[in-house]
Amino acid sequence: MATTEQTASSGTIRSLIPARIDRLPWSRFHTRLVVALGVAWILDGLEITIASNVGPDLTQKAALGLSASSVADIATWYLIGEVIGALFFGRLSDKLGRRNLFMVTLGVYLIGSGLTAVTPAGAKWFLFLYATRVIAGMGIGGEYAAINSAIDEMIPARYRGQVDLSVNGTYWAGAILGTIVTLYLLNNLAPDTSWRLAYAVGPALALIIIVVRRNLPESPRWQIMHGHEQEAEATIAEIEADVSATAGELPPVPDDRAIEITPASSIGYLALLRVLFSQYPSRSVLGAALMITQSFLYNAIFFTYGLVLEFFFNVKSTDTGYYFLAFAVGNLAGPLVLGRLFDTIGRRKMIAGTYLIAGILLIISAQLFKAGALNATTQTLCWVVIFFFASAGASAGYLTVSEIFPLEVRAKAIAVFFAIAQCFGSLGTHLYGHLIGTGKDPNALYWGYLIGAGAMILGGVVAAFLGVAAEGKSLEDVARPLSVIGKPPQTIFRTGDPDI
Repeated sequence: MATTEQTASSGTIRSLIPARIDRLPWSRFHTRLVVALGVAWILDGLEITIASNVGPDLTQKAALGLSASSVADIATWYLIGEVIGALFFGRLSDKLGRRNLFMVTLGVYLIGSGLTAVTPAGAKWFLFLYATRVIAGMGIGGEYAAINSAIDEMIPARYRGQVDLSVNGTYWAGAILGTIVTLYLLNNLAPDTSWRLAYAVGPALALIIIVVRRNLPESPRWQIMHGHEQEAEATIAEIEADVSATAGELPPVPDDRAIEITPASSIGYLALLRVLFSQYPSRSVLGAALMITQSFLYNAIFFTYGLVLEFFFNVKSTDTGYYFLAFAVGNLAGPLVLGRLFDTIGRRKMIAGTYLIAGILLIISAQLFKAGALNATTQTLCWVVIFFFASAGASAGYLTVSEIFPLEVRAKAIAVFFAIAQCFGSLGTHLYGHLIGTGKDPNALYWGYLIGAGAMILGGVVAAFLGVAAEGKSLEDVARPLSVIGKPPQTIFRTGDPDI
């Protein structure tokens, strides 16, 4: 087995570590990695759902006695925290390492959400409540950047698409868990106790996951690109020993798969912008289009779903959770069922296809909604089918921005596109809330649905023309690290990629 070597005179490092990672068979190490890191998405889905479901209870004097507008602002402050956390911790993840940050971000989330659960009673403590939601959001936003980077860098190339989609899709597993928890607690416990216990579920889960994460290694790819060749060699050797214990002897890696690098220096956001728009302009357009369009649609539909059921289909507010469970199941199923196809049929075809199918189906359901042909059940079934495809496409959007840019700026790139997407997502929520109004004018919401459908179709068209065929390829072949000297070996980009 060839090892990492350093040329003393030039400071150049020659390494087979990326190729050694990509040739590994699936093992218990990878399963443990996915479980320990993938919980970030479950926690986010859990937090968003709990905040939405316990909102009415927080208006009662027995709980916090907040006004309806104050309750509505809770989600906004959590979103602000996510954006801040993604940008702040995203840079630190690229600078200090994936492992350091995915431990820190989970701890930040645990503290923030734990403090939410012990917010003192009384409306005067609303600022304390908002502050805790910002802290919790910062932890989850930071998780996105550090976690997606770590998973992409340590999962073998042939599994990367399926694993990323499955992990990203578990947001909806968190949403399902949050719905079940709140339905039980809100219907069986006093208002002042139920919402606190609901918010304590996330921190309890985080405490368990911290123990599991303690035994995960740093990304060997990050280590080698930052000049930590001895640590990188020790890490990959540990991973290979873990894998070979169950998979048997590993095949050797040809020496011509080695890459030569000059360790990278710290790169800030200004340098990132130069990388995005001078070296990878079309990929930047692709990432922005995918993230913005899916976030606009998801936030618009997700955060107003209960209002649509209540105002247009006369569903009692206490029963909307049951319809939401079906909606969440459809969203969870999409990435799990279709994920493997993104590695076999390919990224470009599948991303474009899922976005376009979701947009077209949304147009059809909008016509049925306008004609009054739907009831609460059939409208929910329409959402289940539409978001089966949309969820797979949206998860692939996160996959795309995490694999098509160089390793040295990967976490920051994820953070930037995540922040942009969240801003447009907030716009979608505000617009659809205004269109719903008092539920007396279905035509206004009909046009809103067409706007959402148009957004997804636009994302699909951009993916069809600018998509990158990253399936089955090493990250170094998809986007050459800034520290690599010359082109990586056996580079096989899609013909016609304008950024290559």
